[in-house]
Parts: sequence; structure tokens; C-alpha cells
Amino acid sequence: MELIKVGIVEDDKDWLRGLRAYLDGQSDIEVTFATDEPGVLREELASGRFAADVVLMDIMLHGEPEGVRLAEEVAAAARARVVMLTSMEEKELIFRSFQAGAIDYQIKSDFESLPDAVRAAARRESPISPAAAERMREEFRRLKQLEREFEKKKMQDLITPSELELLKLIDKGYTQTEIASRLVLSIRTIKNHVNHILKKLGSKGSKEAAREAKEKGLF
Repeated sequence: MELIKVGIVEDDKDWLRGLRAYLDGQSDIEVTFATDEPGVLREELASGRFAADVVLMDIMLHGEPEGVRLAEEVAAAARARVVMLTSMEEKELIFRSFQAGAIDYQIKSDFESLPDAVRAAARRESPISPAAAERMREEFRRLKQLEREFEKKKMQDLITPSELELLKLIDKGYTQTEIASRLVLSIRTIKNHVNHILKKLGSKGSKEAAREAKEKGLF
């Protein structure tokens, strides 16, 4: 049986020793290197001595999210599968780790699941753990909300309060003639306002512009 070669990068030396002993105790896993210093891993990558199928990478190393940068380097240089380890539930760092090339995320307290996570990663069929999947969904929701807020602010900056009031009336179903009467303006003025709005927003028609403003939460 061919052993799965595993590397560990972890800045808690006691946990590093314990994890190494635990994984070495598995019949199909061999820990080829274990270090608490990012520089040691970089030397391995640069020298060509790197020999690992899977790397267990602590996200936070000596108080910095160095594990995220290392994950990208390992994925690019060695094409090893990187599984992130953390005792935190930091959504942003988890998301960044996957962007860097990590394929899974494991909470340290659930160390008994690590051998199976290593085996799955080595088979290149590693499913994202439920914890990681939930963190990613939360991060996607956060990013989507930021995107909505950005689009709303962009539209608010484009149109004036009077133009926004005009769109509200259009959304309510008023015709341009009725709007002119309500606002005590000429129909020509209303048409000019509508044309200005359409040019600013790039909309095809006034109803589309009103619908867009409503969907973005401007009303």
C-alpha cells in the first residue's frame, strides 16, 4: 500500500507534535515534514525536496494569516492539496483560503476527522466540510449584500431627488400627463426629465428605470 505523504505547518508546537504523532499512527499516512516556521516550507518548495500529497496548513501563523499566502504558494509550486486548519471561525480568512487554492477547511478541535480529510484530499475527491461550506455561503451572502449596497449608492449618486420622485410616480402607474399635473410642470419638462434619467441610467424606458430604482431599494 502506498502511503499518503503529509506535510504540516502549525505554529503551536505542542499541537504540532500531537498531530504528527496522531497521523503517523495511521497505517496509510506518513508525515514527511512538520514545521512551525513558514520559511521552512518555502525552503522545501525552492529546493525541490518537497514531498507531500497533502499539506495541513494553519491559517494563522505567529499572529498573521500567513497560511493563506502559503496555501497559494503550495498549490502553485507543488500542486499538493491544501487543507486549512484553524481554531477560529473567521469567515473572511476561510473564503480567502479557498481563493488561494485550498480545497478544504477543518476545525482543529475536530482532529479525529483529519485522517479522513487527508485521505479524501489525496484521492482528489475532497468534499468541502459542512463547516467550511456554511462559512462560504455566509461570505457569499455578505459579498452579495455589499454589491447591492454599492449598486444602490451608484444609482443614488446619479439621479437627483426630484428625478427620484418622478420615478416613484412612474412606478405607481401615473402617466406623464398626470405627473405633470401633480407636480405643476409642463409635459415638455417631464419628458425632458425622463430623457435625462434614461441617459444617466442607460435604461430603455421610464418603467424599466422606475423598476430598477425600486429593486435597488431607493423608494
